[in-house]
Amino acid sequence: MGVSEEIRKKLLPRFRETTADRVEKISGVLLELERGAGSPEALDELARELHTLKGEARMMGFVGISSVVHAAEDLLKALPKASPGERLDALLKACGEIVPMLDAPVEGGDAAGRLAASLRALIGGASGTTEAAAASGPTASATGGAAAVPPERSAAGGGAESRDDASAEARSRGTTASAEARSRGTAAKPAPSAPSTEARLELRGDKPAASIRVDVDRLDEIAAIAGDVLVEGARAIHRSRELNALFARWGRLSDRVIALAERLRDARTARLVEQIEGDVHLLRSDTFRFSRVQSEAASSSQAQFGRLAERIGEARLIPLSGVLAAFPLAARDMAREQGKEVECVVRGGETGVDKAILLSLNDPLVHLVRNCVDHGLETPADRVQAGKPRVGKIVISARVDGDLLAVTVEDDGRGIHPQKIRASALRKGIIGEQQAASLSARAALDLIFTPGFSTREQAGETSGRGVGLDVVRKRVTALGGSVTVESEPGKGARFTLRMPQSLSLMKVLLLRIDEDVYGIPAVDVDSVGRLDPREATEVAGIRAVRYRGRLMPVVALGPLLSLNGGPRSKRPLVAYVIHGNEGAAVVVDGLQGEREVAVKAHGAFLKGMRFVTGAAALEDGRVALLLSTPDIVAAARRLASPAMARGRDRRRLRVLLVDDSAIAREAEAALLRSLGHEVDEAVDGEDGWRRLQTGNYNLLVTDVQMPVLDGIDLTRRVKATPRFVKLPIIIMSSLSAPEERRRGVDAGADAYIVKGELEAESLAATLERLCGVGA
Repeated sequence: MGVSEEIRKKLLPRFRETTADRVEKISGVLLELERGAGSPEALDELARELHTLKGEARMMGFVGISSVVHAAEDLLKALPKASPGERLDALLKACGEIVPMLDAPVEGGDAAGRLAASLRALIGGASGTTEAAAASGPTASATGGAAAVPPERSAAGGGAESRDDASAEARSRGTTASAEARSRGTAAKPAPSAPSTEARLELRGDKPAASIRVDVDRLDEIAAIAGDVLVEGARAIHRSRELNALFARWGRLSDRVIALAERLRDARTARLVEQIEGDVHLLRSDTFRFSRVQSEAASSSQAQFGRLAERIGEARLIPLSGVLAAFPLAARDMAREQGKEVECVVRGGETGVDKAILLSLNDPLVHLVRNCVDHGLETPADRVQAGKPRVGKIVISARVDGDLLAVTVEDDGRGIHPQKIRASALRKGIIGEQQAASLSARAALDLIFTPGFSTREQAGETSGRGVGLDVVRKRVTALGGSVTVESEPGKGARFTLRMPQSLSLMKVLLLRIDEDVYGIPAVDVDSVGRLDPREATEVAGIRAVRYRGRLMPVVALGPLLSLNGGPRSKRPLVAYVIHGNEGAAVVVDGLQGEREVAVKAHGAFLKGMRFVTGAAALEDGRVALLLSTPDIVAAARRLASPAMARGRDRRRLRVLLVDDSAIAREAEAALLRSLGHEVDEAVDGEDGWRRLQTGNYNLLVTDVQMPVLDGIDLTRRVKATPRFVKLPIIIMSSLSAPEERRRGVDAGADAYIVKGELEAESLAATLERLCGVGA
């Protein structure tokens, strides 16, 4: 998604209204063209409206609408070639379908795919059908329609649209969708190859069925109930302990009653005292027996509930083969297109994984495999010269490592050279000379995951190995996982993805801040203890502690969550957490042990809270907020980063933002303001030029396609004026083709950002590179 969820929710009502008005305007112009009353100006206006609508839809995450409008743009360009009647009719029909898509899933589903495909099929008649199918490759769905590819896919290629890469990705998506369809019990489109003998036997009914199909959503409901029952079991044990405490108190009271009765014994009360003593002893015996049976029953129930939740969790796991099976063919096709030879081997496809993990794992693997083929493997001639086999090898393997799923992608190619990474990062302004000199080889390799490094140069230069790897890390960390890379130059590279096998049940370490309870994944906790002040040190003004031979930044969880000023103890409790290659010493007020909890997605009340990924009910009735280890470690790294130390003195930029789309302009302005900069807005190029004459700006950000004066001509005019020749210019457009980027560079733009790839992190990196805002 181009904008954050918070900005999207704020702009959504306005976007709906604007889209309806824009579609009405487009329909009006189409009707004029159908009546023969159109003009070249009307065609230009129509093209501009379609382009703006596509950009707005993409920024708001409606990739289905974006794909339909993109196809409509292509069809509009083909109108003058032949009789436009059929094409105009199709465009008008598409207009009628766009507004209802606002209430459909953002991907648009099969309806959007079929509509986009039908529009493209009209572009070239019979011969154009094949071209249309290829053109709509990035949006092909598993059911034969077209589904839009998320904007992150473009980021993997540095913004350059690659039909071949998209086709490979589409095949992987198709396999994932087919696996999901099988798990739901819905009918997926059959593969063209003949079914196996075993499958044919099952179809004929000659073999008794050993399994039944269950809708995954229904299974999710059962899993949620099982999680609640598990919590109830824990509460039953908690109540048994409370009951035992009451019985213990009763035992002490009964002793006193018997002692008192003995003191009051005489000839008249002897029989009464004996009755009291007998009743008390009998009551104590009964309560002891009940307490023991109750405790055993609660423990037995809890164990059964745990096994039930575990079995349901296993039933929800889907084999990874649904994702991995498509990669050998996809890698072979990609390699052949580049004149390379590759053998892609898949291992561990039988490993089960949660549906949510499975669906989110496809894109990172697509990026990694494409990276291996594009940048890792050498050509056959180069491999032979290096003493390697002609055929390169890619191995994708999956296994369960404790509570984690580990997926590795490795190749036997040229590897990654830390020195080249340092030089490239230094050239792009991601790091300074002093930082480059002090970077270890492992830290240098980690730079390939930074947004500013992993995409191609905004001005069109090609970056080295690392294209799209920021997307990989972003997707995996969003699942609570980590990505690490190992490489031996000349021998290959290995990427390891570690993430939870299931997102419904999780073992967590419970932490206390004041009287509130929080949880972090137990798998990320290396150890706990007390922080000895004598072991802490100051590094560049940042508090750190040496832990098992490495320095870890110390971060107090209370202040980080804005809850308190930190522990008052001189030797506070600390949890040493490690995520990937990084770690942090997290200081807390208290530790409450490890629990297996049923994870509940955070609702609207908690949505948007920093570091919070969900919640879990505890046996004592309290709710523990679950925290994201990657976010905590990243926050500790930012606090310890020299760049962040410089950031305290970061100057505030005055930015002129030029965009004719009110929705896009508001979203972009909100993003720039969230980075601490002042923004003035202009509604078109001419308005922007007038504001430049009277204002004093540090940066110009402009769209491309605008009425009166477009962004390319505005850039040329600004760069041709001596007063503004040094003013940095960023072109921010939904046009992502390489030729469009070249137009921007030739006009004098200092950076070119595709709106669908717009994110705070990458924008901040660009601003630092162009304006030195981090210096």
